[in-house]
Amino acid sequence: MITFFVIGLTVHVVFFISIFDIYFTSPLVHGMTPHSTPLEPPASRLVLVVADGLRADSLFTLLPNGSSRTPYLRSIIEDKGTWGVSHTRVPTESRPGHVALIAGFYEDVSAVAKGWKENPVEFDSVFNESRHTWCWGSPDILPMFAKGASGDHVYTHTYPAVEEDFASTDASKLDSWVFTQVKSFFKSAQSNSTLKASLWEDKNVFFLHLLGIDTNGHAHRPMSQEYLDNIGLVDAGVAEVVSIIEDFFDNDGRTAYVFTSDHGMTNWGSHGAGHPSETLTPLVAWGAGIQKAKGVTEPQPYNDGFLQDWKLEHLRRVDVSQGVLPLLYLNNSERFKAESMYTNAIQVLEQFKMKMMQKKETTLSFLFTPYQYVQ
Repeated sequence: MITFFVIGLTVHVVFFISIFDIYFTSPLVHGMTPHSTPLEPPASRLVLVVADGLRADSLFTLLPNGSSRTPYLRSIIEDKGTWGVSHTRVPTESRPGHVALIAGFYEDVSAVAKGWKENPVEFDSVFNESRHTWCWGSPDILPMFAKGASGDHVYTHTYPAVEEDFASTDASKLDSWVFTQVKSFFKSAQSNSTLKASLWEDKNVFFLHLLGIDTNGHAHRPMSQEYLDNIGLVDAGVAEVVSIIEDFFDNDGRTAYVFTSDHGMTNWGSHGAGHPSETLTPLVAWGAGIQKAKGVTEPQPYNDGFLQDWKLEHLRRVDVSQGVLPLLYLNNSERFKAESMYTNAIQVLEQFKMKMMQKKETTLSFLFTPYQYVQ
């Protein structure tokens, strides 16, 4: 009996430890040689707008009278940009969602031990690779990217944490704050020669994090008037900001815009799991280097019924997920697309080389057998 107990305990301990070895080990690889596409990019700057907690159906579904609660973004879909559904994954929380959007990977679950608010490991991001990044929004989201950035080129502007009140009557004020700050920022740049010169440089990113929709969804649920009205407010705010940015840069046609969300929300106002209402988020892109809306000439590869529900079956839908270069969003030469695919492949190869070297260093030599390619 004692032997049986010891064996059983040992097996359970091994299984318990294996969970942490498998799931609480960072997936990140450090030390690779970075690669970039050698060709001139079509855009000088990126404006990234993330409407936290926005469901895909809440944006794309028309009102009973056939109009849209987001007339500006709907016009972009119809006339100027490419649209689709971005597929997030569990855990559908703001921290891992933004890491996936901005850094390009799904964060390991060990970040939950820090409440999804601190970096369990350092990682690279689009912001870190930019010349300058200006951010406006939540104090829970923005600082984590500034903290991980090398140098001093990621500037964050946040409202006080006390403003994030889930019992608030209407949290859309959080998004109004962001839009007001962005407008003031570009207005002040008109009379600040140093700032203006920085803004006109290439490789700049402007990030607007909009938490109002998520907060209203938690407080009032996604079918509430507060949640739906907040979506309309965001649409109007995006339209105004785009106009201001285009005017500031003299309509030079060098600005790319991406509007999306980090996760959705269930009908009862929660998120974190894998229900489609939580994992399906909207994606609308337009501007420099982005393909314009294209009519459909053949059946679209989607049978989920959304195209008909959203009255968008006449426009090509392009969904995105992690690890796949979204070529259908790009409006550029075939050479540029080929170079982008090649660079992406080389970067993946660099990760493989680094992982293989790490594995070799931590494995007994007689147990390490490299993969042999056989024709």
